[in-house]
Formats: sequence, structure tokens, C-alpha cells
Amino acid sequence: MISTIFRRGAGAALALAVMCGGAAAIDISGAGATFPYPIYAKWAEAYKKETGSGLNYQSIGSGGGIKQIKARTVTFGASDQPLKPEELEAAGLIQWPQVIGGIVPVVNHAGMAGGDLTLSGETLAKIYLGEITKWDDPAIKKLNPKAKLPSTPIVVVHRSDGSGTTFNYTNYLSKVSPDWASKVGANASVEWPVGIGAKGNEGVANNVANTKGSIGYVEYAYAKQNKLTHTKMINKDGKTVAPNMESFQAAAAGADWAHAEGFYEILTNEPGAKSWPITAATFILLPKESKDEAATAEALKFFSWAFASGGKMAEELDYIPMPKPVVELIKKTWTSVKGADGKPLSLATRPN
Repeated sequence: MISTIFRRGAGAALALAVMCGGAAAIDISGAGATFPYPIYAKWAEAYKKETGSGLNYQSIGSGGGIKQIKARTVTFGASDQPLKPEELEAAGLIQWPQVIGGIVPVVNHAGMAGGDLTLSGETLAKIYLGEITKWDDPAIKKLNPKAKLPSTPIVVVHRSDGSGTTFNYTNYLSKVSPDWASKVGANASVEWPVGIGAKGNEGVANNVANTKGSIGYVEYAYAKQNKLTHTKMINKDGKTVAPNMESFQAAAAGADWAHAEGFYEILTNEPGAKSWPITAATFILLPKESKDEAATAEALKFFSWAFASGGKMAEELDYIPMPKPVVELIKKTWTSVKGADGKPLSLATRPN
């Protein structure tokens, strides 16, 4: 008998409980980033059907995921803000990028379709600093000379929780706006000058969908699934680009994973005529010493399976699968994950 529970929402938990022939399959648990939740949910359902193993993933934000994996209350953590090598070492963790996606500004304007509005990084920073307060501001009109922009207030929506999506968004704003860098900076949680907070990509998406005149930022899969109006962006090369697989791939192409210690790599404001400026990887965090060898081994099997079999599913949601050479680099780091006997946990065998 197979039973499945699947629900979405702020702080959502994905539970795939599987029983086969009266014996419970091995469960793995994870917590963290909302950014990759759509693809982790899709992978988990397919993996359950193929292997009979269950995944419980709490979509609580990168900050929560980092806290839980450091406390060893879950099998793995997930974060869109990579930990620096020294923090990984201090916490006894390894990390790797599992998939790449794009963060997009989304707006709520009657009669405006996706891509009708173009924004620059500098303009976005001024909106989130509270310096641009109306939609017909000259800076926005200059970028959109043919658009019908109302003289109505801009309702700013941002994350209220510790968020890797926020880290990458504010990292980008810090790169393109000296004022943002000096007044607010880049982090998973910042002191927002203006706006209303919402929990998770889900919360921001819901707030924008229900608030006229609003602007927010979400992972692209959330924009598509919630039928939100995304903007185009002016990238580092001064080109107008739309969020899509091609522009995300163009931004990711310059990543030097082979020389990034602990796979610490930020993909915002990358050069290239076709590059989407707010592209980001999402990362898995795993302890080097396992307290639950069976669950950790199963987690490694799951992520190995996702690399091998989950690429098409990722692309269907407009995520970018990791290139094969990078996957090989990642798998080499898995040998540092050891069991109680000090030996590397094997992907081929499951501990008793």
C-alpha cells in the first residue's frame, strides 16, 4: 500500500510516506530553502515511485535549514546562500550545488503581461530603498517609454524569514547600487527600508498575486506556477533579457566550480549579452559524520538519482541541471561523508 501526502504553502512540508509489503522504507528528512521546493517535490514523488523510499522536506527558508542541519535534526539542509569554507569546517559539513535557477521581480498590474515591463538593477534598488514610490516615476518611464504606467503607489513585498533567495537578491542589488551596498547590504536577512514581509517564496508570491500595484521577488518556478507577471531586466552588458532557460544557462556558464572551495560560488550580475542578472544555485548541506547511516546513505542515493534522472524534470520547471563534469566533482566530495566506523558511506549498499 502506498500513501502520499503533498501540500504547498508558507512553511510547507513535503511528506512522502511509503509502505510496501508491510515494511517501512527508509525515510530521509530535509529542511531549508523554498527556492528549490518545486523541483525537490517533483523529484521526491518520482523517486518514491521508483524506489519506495520516502522524503520529508520542510520548506522553511535557508536560514531555518542551516539551523536545523547544524543541530543535526534533519538528514540534510538546503540553502540558496552557500556557507563559506570556514563555516562549513566549523560545522562539520560539506555542501554542493544541486540545481540552478533564476530569481525574478514580479509585479501586479492589471492588463500587463509577463515581460511587458523592464527594470534595471539600479531602479530596483531605488524601489526597495523607498526612493522610487510610484509606478510612473521618470526612471521607470524611461525604461518603458511605450508602457501605460499608472500614478499609483508601489507596494514593496520582501521576505520576512532568513532566506537564500533574499541573500542572492540583495547580493545583486549590492553589486549594482553603491547606495544599497552601504545602506542595506547583502544577507539572508536584512533591515528592509520599506515594504511588507512574507514568509517563503510561497508567501511573497501570494502577497503579490493579491495586492494591486505590488512588486516582489521569487524563484522563477513560483512566478510560472502562480501565473505572476515577471519583468524583464537590463543585465551587466546593458542588454534587455527575459527570464528563461537560455538566460539562466548563460549566467551559469561562467561559474568556476572546480576552483570554488566548498563550492562557494555566487552567480549574480554575471557578464554576457544573454545572462539573466539574478541567477543562483541552491545547495545541499550534509554532515561529514553521520548519526543515521541508513538515512544519510539514502540521501546520497536520492541526490545521485536526481543528478542522473532528474534533469528533464528540472528543465520542465525552468531549473538548470548541474553539468556532468560538475556532478563528478560533487560526487568526489561525498567520499568525505563517513559512518561510525570512519569509512565512507557507499552509494551502492545500504547500511543495516
